Amino acid sequence: MNLARASAKQRLRMVIFCCGASIAASGCAGRHPVAASAPIATPAANDTARPTETAARKSAGSLPRRDLPERNDRGYTEEGNASWYGPPFHGRRSSNGEVYDMNKLTAAHRTMAFNTIVRVTNLTNGKSVVVRITDRGPFVENRIIDLSRAAAQEVDSIGPGVVPVRLEVVSGNDPLGGYFTVQVGAFKERGNAERLRDRLDVLYPPATIQQATVDDGMFYRVRVGRISGEQAAQRFADDLKTKEGFHSMVIRLDDEAGGAN
Repeated sequence: MNLARASAKQRLRMVIFCCGASIAASGCAGRHPVAASAPIATPAANDTARPTETAARKSAGSLPRRDLPERNDRGYTEEGNASWYGPPFHGRRSSNGEVYDMNKLTAAHRTMAFNTIVRVTNLTNGKSVVVRITDRGPFVENRIIDLSRAAAQEVDSIGPGVVPVRLEVVSGNDPLGGYFTVQVGAFKERGNAERLRDRLDVLYPPATIQQATVDDGMFYRVRVGRISGEQAAQRFADDLKTKEGFHSMVIRLDDEAGGAN
C-alpha cells in the first residue's frame, strides 16, 4: 500500500514537472523575431559610432535622458547627456545637406528643427556654448545632443567624452511642433530592414527605411509613422515599446541626406 502511494506521488510529481516545462518552453518561444536575424536594437551601438564611445563607457555620474523636454518662463529647456563627434564625420554631408565641419559651432539633435540656435551648458563646470543644429543624432538612447569638436572644446567635454548638459533654445521654430517619426531598428543588411518595414507598414503605416553611412559602413534604419507634435510621437513610441518590445526613439521628419524609401 505504501509502495502504491509512493508510486502515485512519483507519477504526480512527473506530471507537474512536465506541465511546468511545457509552460516555460511556450513562454520562451511564444514571441517570434520579426526578421530573419535580430535587428541591432535602437539605439544601435555601432549606428552612431562617434569617437567618444570609449570615453562614454568610462563616464560616471551622467544624467539620464529625459524623453519630453519642457517649456517654462525662460522657454524650451532640456537636460541630459552630450557627446561630441569629429573624424571620420568631418567633411561628410550633415542631415541638412551641409558639409560637416568639426571646427564650426554646430550640433546634432534628434528633434529640433535645422538652424535652431541652442545654448549648451556643461553642468559639471558651468561653461556654455551657442551652437546651430545642422544634423540628426545622437542615435544613442541616453544622449540628447552631439556637439561638434569645436563646441565640445568650448565646454571642456573633449576628455570626458560624455557630460551632463542643459539645452536652452535661443531662437528657432517651435521644437515640439512639426512632424515626427519613430525609429524602431537599425540593420546592416537591407533585407532584414525590408522585412521589418513590410510587417510594420501593415500595422502602423507608413513604415520607411532611411539609409545612413557611419564609420563602419551602411546602416538601414526602420522608421514608423508620421505624427504631428513631439509629445504625440513620444506616446506612440511608448505604445510601440509596450506592444512590440522596441526600444524606439523619436526623430523629426525632414529632408535628410540619404533619403528614405
